[in-house]
Amino acid sequence: MNGYFGIAVWHPKTESNVGTLWRHANLYGAAFVGTVGLRYRHQASDTSKVDRRIPLIHYTDLDDLVRHLPLGCPIIGVELDPRAKLLDESFHHDERALYLLGAEDHGLPPAVLDRCHRIVQIPTPSVQSMNVAVAGTLVMHDRYAKSLQAVAA
Repeated sequence: MNGYFGIAVWHPKTESNVGTLWRHANLYGAAFVGTVGLRYRHQASDTSKVDRRIPLIHYTDLDDLVRHLPLGCPIIGVELDPRAKLLDESFHHDERALYLLGAEDHGLPPAVLDRCHRIVQIPTPSVQSMNVAVAGTLVMHDRYAKSLQAVAA
C-alpha cells in the first residue's frame, strides 16, 4: 500500500499508553504519532529511543489537529459508535489516514466524531472499551496485514 498514516490519541489518560502506542507505531511504519490535548512526557521506561525515529506531535485541540493535517489525509475515528464500520475483512484503509483514538475513560466526544471522515470499531465478542495502546496497535496491524495481502494478490 502506498501512502502513509499517523495515529493520535484524544486527551490520553496515561503517558505509558502513549509511549507504548509510539513504540508500536514505529514497528508498523507510522509516519507520525500525535496527542490532542494532554502532552506526553519522556519516561525512563522508553528504552527504545523511539523519538529518534518517529515524531510525536502535540496538538492543543481538534482545530489545531485539522489545521496541521497533511493534504488529503482523512481522520478515521476509532471508537465504539453506532455509525462505526467494523474493522474486519470488508474494511479498506485509506491510502493516507490519521487514526484518532479516544482515551479509555472518555472515548471520542460526539463533536469530535462528527468531524471524522469515517469511524471504525474493532470487533470484539463484548462491547467494551479496550486499552488505547492495544486498540491502536490492532488498527495498525490490520493496515499492515491488509497491505501484505494486497502485495501477494
